[in-house]
Amino acid sequence: MTKALDKATADGLNVESGLKAIGLTNQRETTVVWSKSTGCPLYNAIVWMDARTSSICRKLEKDLPGGRTHFVESCGLPLSTYFSAVKLLWLMENIDEVKVAIKKGDALFGTIDTCNAEVIGKISKGWPVLGVPIAGCLGDQHAAMVGQACLKGEAKSTYGTGAFIMLNTGTEPVKSNHGLLTTLAFKLGPESPTNYALEGSIAIAGAAVQWLRDNLGIISTASEIETLASEVDSTGGVYFVPAFNGLFAPWWRDDARGVCIGITRFTSKAHIARAVLESMCFQVKDVLDSMHKDAGEKGEVKNEKGEFLLRVDGGATVNNLLMQIQADLLGSPVVRPADIETTALGAAYAAGIAVGVWKEDELFASGHKLNTSTTFSPKLCEERRKKKVDSWCKAVERTFGLADLES
Repeated sequence: MTKALDKATADGLNVESGLKAIGLTNQRETTVVWSKSTGCPLYNAIVWMDARTSSICRKLEKDLPGGRTHFVESCGLPLSTYFSAVKLLWLMENIDEVKVAIKKGDALFGTIDTCNAEVIGKISKGWPVLGVPIAGCLGDQHAAMVGQACLKGEAKSTYGTGAFIMLNTGTEPVKSNHGLLTTLAFKLGPESPTNYALEGSIAIAGAAVQWLRDNLGIISTASEIETLASEVDSTGGVYFVPAFNGLFAPWWRDDARGVCIGITRFTSKAHIARAVLESMCFQVKDVLDSMHKDAGEKGEVKNEKGEFLLRVDGGATVNNLLMQIQADLLGSPVVRPADIETTALGAAYAAGIAVGVWKEDELFASGHKLNTSTTFSPKLCEERRKKKVDSWCKAVERTFGLADLES
């Protein structure tokens, strides 16, 4: 917060005198149990990507009559290490402080986010901008959706550590029959309508680039991957599936582990770098294919050429090669806004709505000025695209059932 204020001041803005509210954007499934009486956490938060609950998930899958999809009807989610309920169960079964607090009636459980566009409280002593209302609070992917001003039938994909694709389905929840989640999108004020979404979550996207840098030393900075991957015009038949902790949507296989196949003596680090970029794009395509099936023609908005536009954001989207590969594999355009940090923007939008800086309809109308965006159009022919997708599906199938390999 201090750095943001310093940067704004250096740019000639007097933020503190004009600041009406702030918005927060948070991880979503990350789970914490804390004391009602002290407000202190009883144990470390368990983050969204943590897989310690895999044995709990397998047991529940066997014990519950509906198996992996037992709770889909009631809450839109399959059994997975990703979601907060099994993390809470682990804390209740394994942490003494949590057990004691529950017996005393002193334990509270939550994820990190709460109401979207309402005044939650004010900033307290010891923090910058004392007394300013905290008025926006959204899970990071929902914030990006607001930042991209996604109306019903429009989708966005955020590329960070993981990748997260959401399609706004309007005021009606749409049940998925193709491995996606039915979720709340946002509710921007007590009187505003609730918007729902279909979501597909990918555990490893930008994290695979970090793995190339930190574990293998193939690159020394994340930005180098674009230059390295551009040295070749294809992967040379190499396919990389980053199922480091299993696969999320639409596969939902926690027994999957990473594979890199198609390697020959011809394979270079440039081919592997390009295969890593392609893996991010193939995973997004898998999710979008499921979305198209679930939403149907009526549930999607297309442009005057009949094309479905995918709005993109997040740190990895500065990589032009990645964006072009994404458009090529989708066979439809990818639109990158001038400001790719739409998650923070969405939290700010929500805070502004809560304190009356602007109205929801104004915000969504202004969000559709795409003239400052960059559009990547597909260049790959349909025949080659289909062959590549078939090869990718073969590679994904090779990842299944590898979790118990001997170390």
